[in-house]
Amino acid sequence: MNAGTPVLFALLLVFNYETGQAQVTPAGKIDSPNKLTSFETGTDARKKMVYRVLFNGSPVTDWSALGFVLNGMAVGEKTMVKTSVQKSIREKFAWRLGEDDTISNNYNQIILSCLSGDMPFTVIARVYDGSVAFRYTLPQQTGAVNSAINKELTEFNFTGPYTLYQYNQESVFTPVAIDTFTHSCDLPATLTNGKLFISIGEADNENYTKTELKKGNSPYSLVPAFIRDTAVALNGAFETPWRTISMATSAVGLHQFSQLFIKLAPASTQKIPVWIKPGKLIRSQLNTQSGLDCIDFAAKHHFQYIMFDAGWYGAEFRSTSDPTQVIPEIDMPQVIQYGKGKGIGVILYVNYVGLKAKLDTILPLYKKWGVRGLKFGFVDGLTQKGISWLIPAIKKVNDYGFILDIHDNYKPTGLSRTYPALLTQEGIRGDENSPDAFHTTVLPFTRFLAGAADFTFCYPNATNSYSKNIKVSMSQQLALTVVYFSPLQSIFWYGRPKEYTNEGEIEFFSQVPTVWNESHYLLGEIGKHISVARRNGSTWYLGNVAGLEDWKENLSLGFLDPGKKYTAAIYEDDEKGSIRKRTMMVSRGDVFPIDIKAKGGQAVVISVMK
Repeated sequence: MNAGTPVLFALLLVFNYETGQAQVTPAGKIDSPNKLTSFETGTDARKKMVYRVLFNGSPVTDWSALGFVLNGMAVGEKTMVKTSVQKSIREKFAWRLGEDDTISNNYNQIILSCLSGDMPFTVIARVYDGSVAFRYTLPQQTGAVNSAINKELTEFNFTGPYTLYQYNQESVFTPVAIDTFTHSCDLPATLTNGKLFISIGEADNENYTKTELKKGNSPYSLVPAFIRDTAVALNGAFETPWRTISMATSAVGLHQFSQLFIKLAPASTQKIPVWIKPGKLIRSQLNTQSGLDCIDFAAKHHFQYIMFDAGWYGAEFRSTSDPTQVIPEIDMPQVIQYGKGKGIGVILYVNYVGLKAKLDTILPLYKKWGVRGLKFGFVDGLTQKGISWLIPAIKKVNDYGFILDIHDNYKPTGLSRTYPALLTQEGIRGDENSPDAFHTTVLPFTRFLAGAADFTFCYPNATNSYSKNIKVSMSQQLALTVVYFSPLQSIFWYGRPKEYTNEGEIEFFSQVPTVWNESHYLLGEIGKHISVARRNGSTWYLGNVAGLEDWKENLSLGFLDPGKKYTAAIYEDDEKGSIRKRTMMVSRGDVFPIDIKAKGGQAVVISVMK
């Protein structure tokens, strides 16, 4: 088919597929670069636009509807595909804030210009090796008042039964059958039938509502749902977020898509500025001395930041609390100046109430104070109104030169590529919410496929075990800082510097970086165990984590460079409530024995021998 020509063959060929649905007239097909993933579109006997996805030669979805309801009219029905244009992209871009320092962005794209009745719209699909992404675009509506998308008609009609790991915002995960589940599920959503592992996601959401998945009309169908908005208002020409379907033959294989949303989001207009520095932080108590103590602790342990959290300017939810005024207990100029002398930055929390009232006031003010970053609290990442406020706010913070951490219900859709100052966000059940070892070993295969997450580690000490919060061993806490990706890691969420008297227990935190040159998910099963290796410079870091059962397995160290000898420093539970450290010599191809008790872990530093 020539680019831009009418799809004449669609009028000539009609196929009857095995799905039991009506005949489908093809409108376009595009394959991935390796030819193993395909996206096919067409119209059924009723002229409804449909698609299906194939992987390794087999359908993953049966024919599924495309389209949406605009101002009460179903767009995607009575559809004619007017033109089809294809192109191929092969590119790489540097990304010093990620799991890999270089990202390959290789895909084939098809743009289908369609007419539904007299309504023009476009379907854009990109096919990667193992993944498909598609979105809708609409021209500016003429003569329409208060135009809105009332719902999406998109379907994900799978070819058989799957188990879905259902969750919402910061909840626990519940495995449910997709043909019987009755709630909604956040994106990214992970499914498996034991042979195939699938992630359904959303990328580049800048002015839409937060979409979730619900059960569709067919037995094995899922559909996008607007849970907190009845409609999405349009303003001029409009494009929906990308809908993504990623597939792998193993659970760890899903990790290759953890940077898919970064690829799909628009690139920043400039290179990542040097002032954007990833790092680790300790949270300070709300007084001057604690701030000074935290700065000393951060400098000693190779951290980069301290944070004053909720309360530093008064009760966070009260409109009378003013984020331009510091409570008397904190001498903010003294703390910030002391931090500068030690190379430690100060991050300040501001609640949504204060942000909406005074964002444009506090940004130049905090710049004058010498603040290095902001943490947004209790923003609205669930509705179109909230997201449409949030994205311009992110841009303002980025443009003013602050790093940013967004907490509570907001989850990433790749926009850190557009606004690289957005280092991390929550949208996860972190340590302060008492996750167990099932949860910690589900997260790498679910929420972390969307991007970075601030897990807020509540590491225990001699004074406080934080038993209410921590349901896993101390060594698992160490290992999770490797397994979980976040350019800004909150390591000591509750503990005070003087309480961490055993340097041997926290030595690993002083060494582990937060961004990487290279990353690999080596072994893993959802909710059972995981092993992740990441490289920073010439040093490798290995995180091994067990779920609710003991884990014994042999791990190949094939990721190491050939011809080099390494020393592996292993931090693990000593079964006496503390951490022991042992070392061993290793090289490429050696077998590393994993023998971890339930809820335990191993954190390993593998350094080149000099």
